[in-house]
Amino acid sequence: MRKSFDGLCGIVHGAMGKSPMSGDVYIFINKTRNRIKLLRWESGGFVLFYKRLEKGTFELPARPQTGISSSIDYSELVMLVTGISLEHARKRRRFLPQNTVDKLTFKCND
Repeated sequence: MRKSFDGLCGIVHGAMGKSPMSGDVYIFINKTRNRIKLLRWESGGFVLFYKRLEKGTFELPARPQTGISSSIDYSELVMLVTGISLEHARKRRRFLPQNTVDKLTFKCND
């Protein structure tokens, strides 16, 4: 969790093969899962959010076995950051046009 803007952009571009300036939110979680960083490009520059838990851990979303990254939607991100268990949460059906659903990408340092 020592990396800042440039180091995290390097991970997004090099390891994930994505563009850090795409507008997506890139999520980085440390091994002990008590710190999280969110990197996002907004007009004019990067924004970096950082949260350290004093007690407890962040629950990792279920992810496929292949690759180092996967996508989650905004509601899952909110639950992850606020400490709501993703395993037992149930999402109710809603109408969402396919083009308006944003995806977020996360990386875990295993």
